[in-house]
Amino acid sequence: MSRVLVIGGTVFVGPSVVRELADRGNDVAIFHRGEHETDLPAAVRHIHGDRAGIGDHRDAFRSFDPDVVVDMRSMTEGDARAVVDAVRGIADRIVAVSSMDVYRAYGRLQGTEPGPPMEPPFDEDSPLREKLYPYRDHTPPSIGPRPDWLGDYDKILVERTVLGQTDIAGTVVRFPMVHGERDEQRRFYPLWKRMVDDRPAILMSTKSAAFRASRTHVDNAAHAVVLAVTDDGARGRVYNVGERDALAWIEWARLVAAHLRWNGELVVAPSDQMPTRLRDSRPDTWDHHLVAETSRIRHELGYREPVGRDAGLARALAWYAGSPPADAAATAGLDYAAEDEALVTIRGSAVL
Repeated sequence: MSRVLVIGGTVFVGPSVVRELADRGNDVAIFHRGEHETDLPAAVRHIHGDRAGIGDHRDAFRSFDPDVVVDMRSMTEGDARAVVDAVRGIADRIVAVSSMDVYRAYGRLQGTEPGPPMEPPFDEDSPLREKLYPYRDHTPPSIGPRPDWLGDYDKILVERTVLGQTDIAGTVVRFPMVHGERDEQRRFYPLWKRMVDDRPAILMSTKSAAFRASRTHVDNAAHAVVLAVTDDGARGRVYNVGERDALAWIEWARLVAAHLRWNGELVVAPSDQMPTRLRDSRPDTWDHHLVAETSRIRHELGYREPVGRDAGLARALAWYAGSPPADAAATAGLDYAAEDEALVTIRGSAVL
């Protein structure tokens, strides 16, 4: 068993990582601000402090004497360097959580760098973005109010920092789109909200309906991190995480409909026939599929999803019901009057 220090650990994926590590018999401590005291095993040690001053807590870290540090929260190069410096000479290895947004295909999906669609799936050695700081010039709608660190956000630089040390080993786990309990982005919420409101039809553009991106449930993402922490063979390695097959958005919509027993219609039509909120931001937006190749973590670490697709989706939908956002209409992009008006024109043109 190992002693594991988790930086973060109280929101979204973090609690699942902490619980599984503890359940496996590891000694776990979490470093966090103390603002989210979530339900964690009693044996987990809490070290309270602000990320901005993480270096001031070296004595507490040394007292715990971790073998491995899990960095759940580094968003910028500065964040990652601060973590490395805070545990240098104390821990043997850092496991950093990254994202599929490091791939060049993501830059093209976002329109931050030019080029035609790249052929998925993308493995750990696929080309990375050529342009750093993907959110320096814009704020994705899913993020909400713009955080101060967003302009300096770049997981490419986080990865370089963690993997580039000579005196402490690094491991990187690249997450796909993650859903489930505590997911403040509520990735399936626009579908869920319309279905529980008993809308007769749900509109989607032709290309968005066909868009494929790797996804997984929060506990599956956490399991990947735990395997990377507890297997020393992960030293110096980078791992993609995601379900074996990436469903198209319309296939996810059908699954949500089946769970909710919604009997309405999924209406697919060209983007220019959609209400303004549902139109594609650029003609080629959804041509850039973002699908991960996940064979490496399955072969090297024996990764298998502990939570099946249907069970994970059911848990996500149940969490939506119990944790409504402050502004449901904005979160779901709702404008039912505009959607009804559009349906008058296009209803029946492509009902699937």
